[in-house]
Amino acid sequence: MHYEIIETPRLFLRKLTPADYIYLFEHKSVEEIMTFLGHQTEEEFLKEKFKYENGYTTYRSTFVLFQMIDKESQKVIGGCSLHNWFPEHRRAEIGYGIFDDAHKNLGLMTEAVTETIAFGFEKMNLNRIEAYVAPYNIPSLKLMEKFSFTQEGLLREHYFSNDQLDDSVVFSLLRKETVN
Repeated sequence: MHYEIIETPRLFLRKLTPADYIYLFEHKSVEEIMTFLGHQTEEEFLKEKFKYENGYTTYRSTFVLFQMIDKESQKVIGGCSLHNWFPEHRRAEIGYGIFDDAHKNLGLMTEAVTETIAFGFEKMNLNRIEAYVAPYNIPSLKLMEKFSFTQEGLLREHYFSNDQLDDSVVFSLLRKETVN
């Protein structure tokens, strides 16, 4: 398989699509999949497998995921995605995460989000990138501010996490609001 790679000062962003996931789950062993996706536990693998088996994509939405690979260690340390992508409506939701606390608060997510946003507007022809952030997730709220996302509102009890319903602060960034 050949993957598109975007390089930042400290990261390689390896682009994965639904077709890549199909290939992985149909041709690779559990151990190979876990290593490739950066899973640390069987639970992480089973969660990913469940998403794969139950449809990452639908007839109207899809995704692009960038694995964050640390240049120095060559390990997958996180991901940044444009998911819930509705090509017809030219919008997608951004999501991101770093697996290990040792890689947090180093500006790595800023590098990944910068390139992911650019890819969305330039290569995916998006007009709108949306984000849903928990009100207590201060690092994500700061990231929204850093990239000049506009806060649009609050979705009450929007998602279930850690055995409770949490709210989501809704943000968006429009193509015309970015500096070219």
